[in-house]
Amino acid sequence: MRDDSGVLKNDGTINHRKLGRLISTIEHDRQRATELLASMVSDYPSIVIGITGPPGAGKSSLTDGLIVEYRKAGKRVAVIAVDPSSPFSGGAILGDRIRMSSHNTDPEVFIRSMGSRGSLGGLAPASMDVVSLLRNFNFDIIIIETVGVGQSEIDVMKAADTVLLVLVPGMGDDVQALKAGIMEIADIFVVNKADKDGRERLLAELQMIIELNRRQLDWIPPIVETVATERKGVASLVEQMSQRADFVKKNRDTIWRPRVESQIMQMMQEKTGSDILAIFKGHSIFNDWIERILSGELNLYQVLQKIESHLKISWRDENE
Repeated sequence: MRDDSGVLKNDGTINHRKLGRLISTIEHDRQRATELLASMVSDYPSIVIGITGPPGAGKSSLTDGLIVEYRKAGKRVAVIAVDPSSPFSGGAILGDRIRMSSHNTDPEVFIRSMGSRGSLGGLAPASMDVVSLLRNFNFDIIIIETVGVGQSEIDVMKAADTVLLVLVPGMGDDVQALKAGIMEIADIFVVNKADKDGRERLLAELQMIIELNRRQLDWIPPIVETVATERKGVASLVEQMSQRADFVKKNRDTIWRPRVESQIMQMMQEKTGSDILAIFKGHSIFNDWIERILSGELNLYQVLQKIESHLKISWRDENE
């Protein structure tokens, strides 16, 4: 890949400061982000891993352990640690980089905290764009560690080759609440803090869910037990992810076609929505509607009907 950004140094290592600046551009300037990413094309075979699960499951400790294992194998690793956003600045407020600070001096590890910016699926659009950006700088492993908000935590599926759902013993009804969509999220189940009471019950529940869905699955999610703070089970987890990577490689079209479709639809929704909003907000009719609602002359749904009457979207093929 041709790199005019200066992120890749002459010796092939990463300039962390310049990469950080590019990510800041993507976060704060959506138009520039599109232009930047449209100019980049890479066929580097990065593996994207999503790590999700409820708060307190030990996702950051697990991520830290995975970094250690992949660095032992000589892999270049990037981590996007998605935190709940500050309601004032929109920025990340937990700072997973603190929890992974032991890797700060490793030039082959890049860690960036990003805010979810209120996205119910856990990932802001900018986070998805950063994954695309990182693919261009020869990262072997890209890890997305998400906020962890239960059933709504599914956006990571659109970006990741493999999704780890991290659970802990003693969750009780939390697993029951996840059951409806659990098989749609997890490629690998990770039972972390496996030295805690309740381990057997959690393993049995997960195994039951897998058995109930086995016939409709092309990939049977394995269950891996870990104690991430002690690095126990992490090497076994890496081996399971290697098997998953082989499966994805052999079945890439089947796995990625619906994900690419979903990504395109999300981008279309974001782009058309922001453009339409900008058009209406820049017109005097927008303030007129507000005044008429406040005066009781119109209600919100009557305004919606007016918006629909103003919108007419048509498709024109430039080749025609």
